[in-house]
Amino acid sequence: MDAPPAKSHVKEYMAVFGVLALLTVVEIMIPDLPAGRAAKGAGLVAVAAAKAFLVGWFFMHLKDERGWLKGIACVPMAAALFAAAVILDSLHR
Repeated sequence: MDAPPAKSHVKEYMAVFGVLALLTVVEIMIPDLPAGRAAKGAGLVAVAAAKAFLVGWFFMHLKDERGWLKGIACVPMAAALFAAAVILDSLHR
């Protein structure tokens, strides 16, 4: 019995690569925007988080993992959000 042919992921990977390239262009443009320092920082963090998600989800194959392993991958994001909340709280006291 032969195994079914492997599915090609070239189109999917190239689409993700294109999105990552576009996000990189946005990331380069953010510091030149006429916005406050906090807004620029928040924008850069958001773009970095989106890029990290895409890399993990598609290139590190988290989309194919079981639910509990996906949850483990979310732990660092929860820690980062908690750290950001603590930092923002200390800045506004």
